[in-house]
Amino acid sequence: MTNVANAFCDRASASRRRRGETVPHAGLTLFACILASSLAFIDGSVVNVALPAIGRDLRADPAGMQWIVNAYLLPLSGLLLAGGALGDLDGRRKWLIVGVAAFAAASVLCALAPDLGWLLAGRALQGLASAILLPNSLAILGGAFEGEARGRAVGVWAGVGAAVSAVGPLLGGWLIDSIGWRPIFYINAPVALGAIVLAVLFIRDSREKDRPPLDLPGMGLATAGLGAATWALTIGSGRTGIAPASIVWFVAGTAALLAFVWVERRRGERAMLPVALFGSRDFVGLSLLTFLLYGALGGLLVLVPYVLIETGYSAMAAGAALLPFPAILALSSSTMGQLAAKIGPRLPLSVGPVGVAAGFVLMVRVGARPSYWTDLLPALLVVAVGMAAAVAPLTTAVLASVDQRHTGVASGFNSAVARTGGLIGTALLGGVLSAHGEALMAAFRVAAVVAAGACLGAAVSAFLLISPHLRADAKGTPGS
Repeated sequence: MTNVANAFCDRASASRRRRGETVPHAGLTLFACILASSLAFIDGSVVNVALPAIGRDLRADPAGMQWIVNAYLLPLSGLLLAGGALGDLDGRRKWLIVGVAAFAAASVLCALAPDLGWLLAGRALQGLASAILLPNSLAILGGAFEGEARGRAVGVWAGVGAAVSAVGPLLGGWLIDSIGWRPIFYINAPVALGAIVLAVLFIRDSREKDRPPLDLPGMGLATAGLGAATWALTIGSGRTGIAPASIVWFVAGTAALLAFVWVERRRGERAMLPVALFGSRDFVGLSLLTFLLYGALGGLLVLVPYVLIETGYSAMAAGAALLPFPAILALSSSTMGQLAAKIGPRLPLSVGPVGVAAGFVLMVRVGARPSYWTDLLPALLVVAVGMAAAVAPLTTAVLASVDQRHTGVASGFNSAVARTGGLIGTALLGGVLSAHGEALMAAFRVAAVVAAGACLGAAVSAFLLISPHLRADAKGTPGS
């Protein structure tokens, strides 16, 4: 990673010269990237609400329901780095369009799935498509805006994604209650079509001419390691507890991930994840914070609608229950993105996770017959405020921590870490998803306490590892 320290007056004059767009049609470029990434946001939020209905229709056991989520997260986590590298090497617009088209096709496969196996295949293809479209969407934004305008654009990108996440469960819950779960996958088709049309017409293609070839050994080892470790945690978190098979799978996954690190170190700058990036405390701190914070959040977004439906709420009511969370993110992310560009990300990234942890602690009050207004809503509001302080600053800080040549890799890795956290968090939910009645609520409370601890760990990592001087200069690299 290259750290470029510019004088304050140089950064300020560059910001005055380039307050907004640096490519033609930058506003429409932003809109196209928002539509493309919204596919992943819609899918994740809607499927969480649909889990009970899918489980009943396809006769899925708790492990099967975990894999409805994890079959999507596994390729997304393992291949995001490759998705970013593909765009850097062969054109970001091209691969954005490929990812969006593949996501639409996978959504149709999910909607038509006759059994759990076909649904999991469609979910895996959705994860692969998301691994392509997400990092290229963010890398395209990184090249279309400069300075504080980039912070505003990233904030809008994150905020609209949150708004879409709010509408998704509400619309999905209504569809599930009225028609069934299959139509929730069809709603991706018009969004995908709009994103493809805008990308073809208005996004200027970009690539890095000196990117090395794809790192196929690294891709294989990362995916195999995550898959084996996830399977181990899934079977080990059920009612039967840790079994010899789960230990064997976990050891195999750990060995594959260690081999991945060894291969990446030997490949040097030709690796899809150059190990030299971890020589920066900022990059390490951002990665650790992302893993802990999004791991806790991923478990929440699966458990809350599941618990509400199991305790008598309709799917639409469970989807509506989450509405304040993304609504607050949508209203505040743009402002927080601008604030982080001015004061640096360390303070908001240290304070935000503490608020999220406080919200998780409040969820311990949720009982067997939860009142939404007095038990759940206060906790969700506190979690939302904490996340609002962290989401946009985190995204902006990741782009600011590397030079322009590595934006695809950096955004891909950060997204991979976030999804890996959610992947592992979901894999550990077997004991909760297999419980009923009071046992379900007791398991939910334990999960809330564990999530709160993870968020506090995220806050500590931000405070100790992220430099108070990290800033985004006009080129998206750190400044002092």
